[in-house]
Amino acid sequence: MPELVAFDQEPSVQLLGGIARVLDAGDAFCLIDQRLDDHLKQAQLLLYKPTKLIDRDGVEHRQQGGIGTEVGDALCCATSGSSGTPKVAVLTKDALFASAVLTSSALGIDPTQHRWLSCLPWAHIGGLTVALRSLFTGTPLLVLSHFDAEAVTALAGAGEVTHTSVVATALQRIDPSLFVGILLGGAAPPKDLPHNVTTTYGMTETGSGVIYNNRALTGVELAVDAATGGLLVKSPTLLRAYRNAAEPFTTGPDGSSDWLVTGDAATIDASGFVSVTGRIDEVIATGGEKVHPNVVEHALSAIPFVAELCVWKRPDPTWGERVVVFVVPEGRDEVTLADLAPWTEHLAPWERPKEVVLLRELPRTPSGKIARRLLS
Repeated sequence: MPELVAFDQEPSVQLLGGIARVLDAGDAFCLIDQRLDDHLKQAQLLLYKPTKLIDRDGVEHRQQGGIGTEVGDALCCATSGSSGTPKVAVLTKDALFASAVLTSSALGIDPTQHRWLSCLPWAHIGGLTVALRSLFTGTPLLVLSHFDAEAVTALAGAGEVTHTSVVATALQRIDPSLFVGILLGGAAPPKDLPHNVTTTYGMTETGSGVIYNNRALTGVELAVDAATGGLLVKSPTLLRAYRNAAEPFTTGPDGSSDWLVTGDAATIDASGFVSVTGRIDEVIATGGEKVHPNVVEHALSAIPFVAELCVWKRPDPTWGERVVVFVVPEGRDEVTLADLAPWTEHLAPWERPKEVVLLRELPRTPSGKIARRLLS
């Protein structure tokens, strides 16, 4: 049985070389999040159950109780865990290769002209796939172990790198014009994006982004489940299975049973334009109407006196649940419903926030996503 090798190391070109050696041996790998303390790292090891661990010094340690993988498997990667215990997605080498090729093709990457900058954590799929694109396509790679706005700006300004992948908060701290292309994921994008920024939709289970600028990548099929309104994905980049959970597949419109249930509500128009409105299980039921928090957040995204916000719900004696906006203010001590009104006039009456809660910061998952369910 092939091994599952855990790396407890900072992102680096040297680590990518270690990953390549594991894959060449026919084994699979997983990465321990370097932002965690020793206790939480041990929890990740219990989650992954690797057969061996390679520490920061490159020393190999056999792991008691470790479980190997199947032939063809390449990566075990934890999901964000925003709804509870993280699942561990198992992706094959073929799926990782397909993701690298499809995404590089969509971006027009030329290994002789372009160079990737990796500046996001590799313990999550969005950061790791920047490195894997380099590994599978031969595109040069420069690695920062963590995001540093000054370092990113200096490298791009000097022409050392042409492409990178960031989240919205990081994008706001750099000059996007210094790059040929930027992938943006992890949260709802801000308005008025530069032309060289590509918004992405994807998850660990899809092997990174499969929808760029609201359209499916070549080779990716999408559908909406008529019963649930949920987005279904069929793609060569999908996980093979979960290591610690039930398989997330269903029968799709073509009759095959290999469509991924994403859990996200979405619509697809006749031209193929995809709008993802939020998690199916993250709906606010107010007065018999259903409100998707992402729709309200999008309406409020351009408010100048708000650093961050998140829309969620609280119990309401009259309406069952009410729409609440949790706000981190910027440049003022107070934000009221009246302050938000100019940005919510075009929303349906039941979509408009009924309460504002001020916070110093929003709760987040280990991957940096806002943990909506922790708001109350």
